[in-house]
Amino acid sequence: MKATRLSSRYAKSLLSLVVEQNKTEDTLSDMKHIISVCSENKDLSLLLKSPIVKTDKKISILSEIFSKSVSDVTMSFIHIITSKKREMYLEGIAESFISLYKVHNNIETVTLTTAAPIDGSTKSEILSYIKKNGKSDVELTEIIDEDILGGIIVKMGDKQLDASVIRDIKELKKIFNKNLYIKNF
Repeated sequence: MKATRLSSRYAKSLLSLVVEQNKTEDTLSDMKHIISVCSENKDLSLLLKSPIVKTDKKISILSEIFSKSVSDVTMSFIHIITSKKREMYLEGIAESFISLYKVHNNIETVTLTTAAPIDGSTKSEILSYIKKNGKSDVELTEIIDEDILGGIIVKMGDKQLDASVIRDIKELKKIFNKNLYIKNF
């Protein structure tokens, strides 16, 4: 809980800073880059969590890794986090920043799970329905999961619409497993 609260607070301060400087798009791409680098390199994550490595060594390593690929604002932010010994939360701060950016720009993340790829007209129909009943901008993530057998599962924030065949089969199993024996019939 502490880590998420801390990450959220740093992400909020970074977002307010970049909104003030009109550099939100640059910082968004920087945060995506930081997440990809941290998730691909377990050694970097272990280094950031290590209490043995000195702060100035961590700053020089992070500068070497990110100085050519991120903006000056992001690099300054990384230096501040590292000097305050919060570098182990860098990936979490980046994820929190992306979430706050989506809230700030009214972007809804929607996950669409189907058993087979869907065509463009069906996808546009689903997007228009979501836009009509939700937010104006939609970021769509498609997942192909053959285990659902057919139908569709739409996840939007904390809401889920499950119209899959596997859910229907599970509902039928529940109904058939009930003992409907009526005595004296």
